[in-house]
Amino acid sequence: MSAEVLEASFGSETIRFSVVRRIRKTLSISVLPNQQVEVVAPEDASSERIIEKVRKRAPWICKQLRYYDQFQPKTPERRYIGGETHLYLGRQYKLKVIPGIQNIVKMQRGQLVVWSTKPGRATQTRELVRHWMLQRAQIKFAERLHICRGRFPDPEKVVPNSIIIRELSLRWGSMTGRHNLVLNRALIGASTEAIDYVITHELCHIKHPHHGREFFDLLRCVMPDWEKRKLRLERQMA
Repeated sequence: MSAEVLEASFGSETIRFSVVRRIRKTLSISVLPNQQVEVVAPEDASSERIIEKVRKRAPWICKQLRYYDQFQPKTPERRYIGGETHLYLGRQYKLKVIPGIQNIVKMQRGQLVVWSTKPGRATQTRELVRHWMLQRAQIKFAERLHICRGRFPDPEKVVPNSIIIRELSLRWGSMTGRHNLVLNRALIGASTEAIDYVITHELCHIKHPHHGREFFDLLRCVMPDWEKRKLRLERQMA
């Protein structure tokens, strides 16, 4: 089933956006890093109501679109060959691929070193690096979640049921209606400050499942410099 796509006019601008309908009472608007606009709306919300809401939020939407425009174009896809660089916790590491009797990936002397039984096969190098990054993400995200919860007045009220690491093409993270914290596996490339921003942002959604004033009041309270961290994240991962 194709996504519902609507348009809202704002002066000389036309805002094109996709609509995701869910069982919920509130309507939320997100501008994603790829400059797509997404609306999550109640199942029974009319198209007219959704368009009017987008039109009212148009100044903010246009501001966010201009914000993300500065990060275009994106870094080319990695080829997983020796000499190229890969991001890990906010730093660039040069990839070194060497023959080995078994497959091993390690950080060594400022390099990401891959010992491979098939050093000339980029697809194997890719899988080895991605598996290593996923393992590191599982450990690091759990560590940062514990630290981020400590920012809140009552950490026990911001406990997600689980951490799910997925391939996300449009988001750095999300909090599901069942309070499962979903994080983009690519986030392991960002600095811990940027990772903390994403996790803290999503933890705020446990209390406020929207992007209204109450949500941002809470985010600003527990992380006063969240805007600087967000900018750093987008610059690092562009």
